[in-house]
Amino acid sequence: MIRIALADDHAIVRQGLRALLEAEPDFEVVGEADDRETAIKLVKHKQPAVLVLDLMMKGSLDGIEIIYHLSNHSPETGIVILSMYDNERYIIESLRAGAKSYVLKGSTAEELKHAIREVFAGRRYLGLPISQHAITTFVQKSEARAPDLYDTLTNREHEVLYLVAQGYTNTEIAAELFVSPRTVEVHRANVMRKLRLQNHAQLVQYALQRKLLPTSG
Repeated sequence: MIRIALADDHAIVRQGLRALLEAEPDFEVVGEADDRETAIKLVKHKQPAVLVLDLMMKGSLDGIEIIYHLSNHSPETGIVILSMYDNERYIIESLRAGAKSYVLKGSTAEELKHAIREVFAGRRYLGLPISQHAITTFVQKSEARAPDLYDTLTNREHEVLYLVAQGYTNTEIAAELFVSPRTVEVHRANVMRKLRLQNHAQLVQYALQRKLLPTSG
């Protein structure tokens, strides 16, 4: 039995997904969440094998933050992104953060079921409508250019960068990540050093240029 959790801020979407998935004899939906905090608590409490996660919830790109957090704290749960966005940057950032699969909401039900089973089996899966050419091109560009400083950051440093850029204080980040403020200071200093940034304003500008922060609208 594959235990599945759902995270989407639209109740009607969650209801439809639950009905769809529970019709499968090897699927069991163990819980639902409509925001970041609830999703993280749900996964920690229920420990599902797979989390089907919407990338954008309540107008914010919370999905990326959830992926980073769960990749560090609940790595046994495979994450399937189910999103309406086929933006190449979102796809790459999701995979870098630790997601195992990216499926578009315009895909068929069978494709989503297949993605869940692939992730449960320990494999990665990209939905068919996603341009494989775009992914290949991105990888080729990455290999051809000088090493990207962003890629030198650890998963935890990515997480700290994202939170700092959003305006979280060290104390707030410490509470969010369940570490000490001193540990956050160390990670923050490492981020600044590795990215060759001098101050907070440069860090925020860097995050905007990398499209790490949610956009309005």
